[in-house]
Amino acid sequence: MKNASAARNIEEKVESSTAIRPAYLESLALVERLHRRLLDVIKDEFDRRGRADVNSVQALLLYNIGDNDVTASELRTRGYYLGSNVSYNVKKLVELGYLSHQRSRVDRRSVRIRLAPKGKEVHEIVAGIYDKHIRTVEQIGGIAASDFEALNQALIRLDRFWTDQIRYRL
Repeated sequence: MKNASAARNIEEKVESSTAIRPAYLESLALVERLHRRLLDVIKDEFDRRGRADVNSVQALLLYNIGDNDVTASELRTRGYYLGSNVSYNVKKLVELGYLSHQRSRVDRRSVRIRLAPKGKEVHEIVAGIYDKHIRTVEQIGGIAASDFEALNQALIRLDRFWTDQIRYRL
């Protein structure tokens, strides 16, 4: 009897993992594609404005910094920046006058960065894109607040799952 029950449990687990596989893989592809599409949307807005001074990755970085005063290492840990070349973009944005930086008084090795006036201008452009989307996503995109709530809950759980995979080496 125990062997039959154990065999059923194994079969159920195999069926469950087989059923979730296509949905999981599609979700992974969608998350990646959506991030790239967001960068395309930002690039398109800057192209329409005739602005080639910053790229979409840099514009999103400036938007995410907002009114915060952060170190370069905090950009990744706080999720403001997703790429591997954060120091290159920070250096470039400082050189172009979008970010200002100042050495920390406490730890001279640490550099704090914040938006300069040019960076605030880029921040406002991206904020305008988001505001426009917020006003139209339900009517045009057919996505209601409850849809976003369910999506966000699932993404939070997936983030927690992946974090646990790394943290606990599961």
